[in-house]
Amino acid sequence: MSEDFTSKLMNDMDPALLEFVKAKVNSFIKWDLVRFFHENPHTADSAESIARYIGRHVDATQPELEGLVKDGVIQERTIDGTTIYSVVSDQEMRSLIEKFVLACGDRHFRVKAVYHIIKNMR
Repeated sequence: MSEDFTSKLMNDMDPALLEFVKAKVNSFIKWDLVRFFHENPHTADSAESIARYIGRHVDATQPELEGLVKDGVIQERTIDGTTIYSVVSDQEMRSLIEKFVLACGDRHFRVKAVYHIIKNMR
């Protein structure tokens, strides 16, 4: 019974943001990456550099970058044999990213997002 109550409580958020957290920002590294690209919207850089900027190891960051590419949050291109990542130009996705980052300013939203990420990790 308490599981139903908890799920109901944790799902009580903007449906677009709930889906964004459940489907795209479903790890703490992805959360860091989304925040990084929101704060640096003109950045186009390698996985190694991005990992260093967010304080993560590249071996953990690389697959998460690839997941965000697959999910249409960021894009990749190859320049001189190096894969470069940047935020997508799609305005709808950029707006959703901004909405997510702004919502993260609210402690209650963060608790709900953390709940969904941890639930996804099981």
